Amino acid sequence: MTRVAGIDCGTNSIRLLVADVHPETGELVELDRRMTIVRLGQGVDRTGRLAPEALERTFAACRAYAEVIRELGAERIRFVATSASRDAENRQEFVDGVVAILGVEPEVITGDQEAEFSFTGATGELPDSESYLVVDIGGGSTEFVTGNRHVEAARSVDIGCVRLTERHVRHDPPTAEEAEAIRADVRAALDLAAETVPLGTARTLVGLAGSVTTVAAIALGLPEYDSTKIHHARISAGQVAAVTRRLLASTHDERAAIPVVHPGRVDVIVAGALVLQEIVERVGAAEVVVSEHDILDGIALSVA
Repeated sequence: MTRVAGIDCGTNSIRLLVADVHPETGELVELDRRMTIVRLGQGVDRTGRLAPEALERTFAACRAYAEVIRELGAERIRFVATSASRDAENRQEFVDGVVAILGVEPEVITGDQEAEFSFTGATGELPDSESYLVVDIGGGSTEFVTGNRHVEAARSVDIGCVRLTERHVRHDPPTAEEAEAIRADVRAALDLAAETVPLGTARTLVGLAGSVTTVAAIALGLPEYDSTKIHHARISAGQVAAVTRRLLASTHDERAAIPVVHPGRVDVIVAGALVLQEIVERVGAAEVVVSEHDILDGIALSVA
């Protein structure tokens, strides 16, 4: 077994996984998994730049993660950066800061690479006999991947809970017009994704990342966030629609009072739920299989 650390820095959150991985079998034994909301993509859709305060929040999380990595003795580190740092003019400031703290250069991967890591992480424990559509709803982008044991088609499109909230939401709760503007963006992005990925052919829809797991936790009525109950839960299309309606009608304070909603997601979960609902309806899925294993697991496997 090789002890590795994988870091996934997205538009909304930065996450760490330290694990022992068998390089031949792909067996992964998790030692530490954590997530910090840093909102690196704050304002990027509007300004094209990473904000100084967003960079500092991210660097603070990196310093905390560096301590965990040292304590657990990971032999190798891979730091993957996704949508926000792809889009920013001043991405070199981000790169230089990460290198100074962690001693490793962040890889600003393409959307297609992001999709492959997501697929590998999400389907590793699922039956090989199934065909899957894996959907990873992030803060700035969403990845669509189809395949069985291997990726057959993938596409990343620029819809995510942070990007769509900043672009369209000005009221609390969002107005019907704002919700429809989000839905319109999602539908247009789904048209783009469908040019590359056959969205309706896979037998099983697998949903990843915080928007999906939060909707699932609300649908399950959990009194607190419990990844063991969320991982591989099956949430019906009707449950997704019901949670989305509830979130659309709720104020910021009402959403904050839902115990499974992370404070860093309160202002963006409405857009995230709308993205998920539109996807479920577009592909005609009766349910979505929720996975707590995602791009982070794919990154860790790739290191080994």
